[in-house]
Amino acid sequence: MMNKTNNFLPAAALFDLDGVLLDTETVYTSIWEDINRAFPTPFDDLPLRIKGTTLPNILETYYPEPEREQGVRTMLAEREHAMEFPIFEGVMEFLDELQAVGVPMAIVTSSNAEKMGRIARRHPEFIAHFGTIVTDADVKHSKPDPEGYLLAASRLGASSGRCVVFEDSIQGLAAGRAAGGKVVALATTNAREKLLDKADVVVDSFAGLRLECLLQMLG
Repeated sequence: MMNKTNNFLPAAALFDLDGVLLDTETVYTSIWEDINRAFPTPFDDLPLRIKGTTLPNILETYYPEPEREQGVRTMLAEREHAMEFPIFEGVMEFLDELQAVGVPMAIVTSSNAEKMGRIARRHPEFIAHFGTIVTDADVKHSKPDPEGYLLAASRLGASSGRCVVFEDSIQGLAAGRAAGGKVVALATTNAREKLLDKADVVVDSFAGLRLECLLQMLG
């Protein structure tokens, strides 16, 4: 398999975190529904609107008042602290395949460094796969801006046009496309039909997904 695909390997694989590698989006939807009830906004679909965007962007857009901002920060931190951060089925096997053929990997997330520290303590073998992690503190512009993916590619010494981006949110897929590489959509958060025109390939999950198969789908 390696002899067949080595010439076609991406320069790097860039992954969103929640809803792609970690099975946390359902939990986050519940958290933000509760936050929206405690600190109401005009938007019933707030959890969907904010997927893939950084907390500073969310607070600036929906909670500019200092007291509401602090309340949201406190509530979110309390709920995140209790999260388990389960890894999706098939993720570790897929990361191991990439590592075995020398493809560098990065996480590009809207999460903060504190959360990433908790994940690293809980799943050190998972975090060890990644050459760099781009968090909300590393970028000025939230997804759908490609800044995070361009930065990750640069840190790995890879051309962004030769990278593959793995995303689940509409904002994230737009960011991956704008970065110039191939985009793989995970149908974990949005329905497959909603993703078909926003990615080069749509897959249901990493469970059973082999690198050779994915490369063939990407052409």
